[in-house]
Amino acid sequence: MTVSRLERGHGGGLSLDTWQRVALALGRPLRLDLPRDTAAEPEDAGHLAIQELVLRLGRAAGYNGRFELATRPAESWRSADVGLRDDRNARLVLVECWNTMGNVGAAVRSFHRKLAEAEQFAVAIGSGRPHAVHGCWVVRATSANRALVARYPEAFAGSLPGSSAGWASALARGEDPPVEPGLVWSDVRATRLVPWRRRPERRVVRQKAVPC
Repeated sequence: MTVSRLERGHGGGLSLDTWQRVALALGRPLRLDLPRDTAAEPEDAGHLAIQELVLRLGRAAGYNGRFELATRPAESWRSADVGLRDDRNARLVLVECWNTMGNVGAAVRSFHRKLAEAEQFAVAIGSGRPHAVHGCWVVRATSANRALVARYPEAFAGSLPGSSAGWASALARGEDPPVEPGLVWSDVRATRLVPWRRRPERRVVRQKAVPC
């Protein structure tokens, strides 16, 4: 009777043990699938939100945005998170978006390699007038990321010395980007850009000894 119910498509109430016995009898594998909730966010949702912010701001500022722009077309895994292209002003901007940061040194080396690769791409699309290549980082302003940047300010400033306020204006309003790469914060919800304001160094004032 159970087999008859199964053959008529009424096996929904059968136990897993029964289904396993039927699968063994037929010599067919039994598969159970629990797919990810289709309404759930993708694994890279935090990173994707920052990319979406940069693309949206870039489009409003007059850029032609590219998601995951390949800096070396023959090797598609070598890509910048966002590429912003402005043919009218012969400008190409690479933006790396950071939700969390791990190996900072490797990230800096990779970023500067992508900028160098983009120089060749800029020549190809320039038709005799190469696009100027610029680049910056947009980092989610979480407490962990802020603490990391605050702990190694010289390393970040040395690698990304461009004006953060200038970069925020360039991405949000289409103003001329700084010549040098820079770092800009994204708020935690990835809705706006905030300049990185580096804390000024504390100067120790040494008083001269006054002879008695």
